[in-house]
Amino acid sequence: MLIIQGGMGIAVSNWRLAQTVSALGQLGVVSGTAIDQVLARRLQEGDPGGHMRRALDAFPVPALAQAVWDEFYVPEGIAPLDTFKKIEMPTAEPSFEWQARVMVANFVEVFLAREGHDNPVGINFLEKLQTPHLPSIYGAMLAGVDYVLMGAGIPMKIPGVLDRFANHEPATYPLSVSGASVDEPVLLSMNPRDFVDMDLPPLKRPNFLAIVASDTLAQSFTRRANGKVNGFVVEGPTAGGHNAPPRGATQLNERGEPIYGPRDVVDLEKMKALGVPFWLAGGVGTLEGVKAALAAGAEGVQVGTAFALSKESGLRDDIRQALLARERAGTAEVLTSALASPTGFPFKVAAMEGTLSEDDVYEKRPRICDLGYLRTPYRKEDGEVGFRCPSEPVNLFVAKGGDVKDTEGRACICNALMATIGLPQTRARKHVEAPIITMGDDLIGIGRFLPPGATEYSAADVIAALTEGLV
Repeated sequence: MLIIQGGMGIAVSNWRLAQTVSALGQLGVVSGTAIDQVLARRLQEGDPGGHMRRALDAFPVPALAQAVWDEFYVPEGIAPLDTFKKIEMPTAEPSFEWQARVMVANFVEVFLAREGHDNPVGINFLEKLQTPHLPSIYGAMLAGVDYVLMGAGIPMKIPGVLDRFANHEPATYPLSVSGASVDEPVLLSMNPRDFVDMDLPPLKRPNFLAIVASDTLAQSFTRRANGKVNGFVVEGPTAGGHNAPPRGATQLNERGEPIYGPRDVVDLEKMKALGVPFWLAGGVGTLEGVKAALAAGAEGVQVGTAFALSKESGLRDDIRQALLARERAGTAEVLTSALASPTGFPFKVAAMEGTLSEDDVYEKRPRICDLGYLRTPYRKEDGEVGFRCPSEPVNLFVAKGGDVKDTEGRACICNALMATIGLPQTRARKHVEAPIITMGDDLIGIGRFLPPGATEYSAADVIAALTEGLV
């Protein structure tokens, strides 16, 4: 495929967008990030269109799917300003119910993305968000996912998980725990037979694409991964979402953005020498960018921002329209924040009123961590694994051994991104979580995809523009 549609979370790259892109012959990708929370809230909104119910009916273990439905479905949808039901946060020893919910949610998203065509579909995960990996991957594989893409870390052990799950075999995954000894690794584990109590034929082993920011890391993957790596997405610092930090000591410019230098430029000749297919990402969302990628030896490009602003994406419609209006007016702006994300990774943020990119909105938000996807595991004094987040209340973070300096400027990305797709939590019937918008530098000039006289564009418009004369 020439174009990979970026897997943007939370649910910006939803099943509708991926289905559209794949049906048009390119690789549509859904985001698996926090998809269990997304499914739960869609059901609490009454499942408009009945799409969740249709996908749940296709899950191979009806009892597990029905349990999710019974727990969250609200026939008429919750009332405005009602609070979405709180569900348990990820842990190192998750409950059967939590794992089943994650598994079912990933199945649902991939199943819907694969409807209506026979072309490949992918799913994107963040390595930093490790606790859901095993049930997420198995659920996506039950739905027939064709590609698994993963970045925001070094997922060396994912290929082996794919190999084992293809035969419904138990799998483990090492959890990165701060303060844990290398001699006592913490392993996440899952046995598919605990959930699927029937004989199923072997599953298709999806292709694995590692998202990397350096040729050195790509070389390391080819030597050290515990299974086959089928390709790489080489992502530069102009891409949206989380970026890899600059190599070497971090320096900031006058806007507080990390400064990238020559060491952060990927040597594409070395990528070609690996003999593994690769795609370029970040600032390549133009026909010229695609042609340059092909000339450099890439199979094509991964594009996120252009698809995020298409009418099929999960981005809240008013936000999408406002960003397009800003771009047409020449006032669109993207900042690479060194602080916003609790992961510590640089995070691209688009400026807009009423979002966490505004200081007063950020400062008025009470510090609450109740989704917990980006929490960091750490070894407690009693030897157990605890979780802490720089975006939680400062006194709690410090009490868990965290450094108070790490809390400065941190935003609650989890809750904010749920708000960005129109599923914000409401607290005490008055405080509604504000969104945060992540876009790549390609936001500037994104109006090139608008048809003459139009104020919005489709995923088909993006694909047509990026493949003109090439396909």
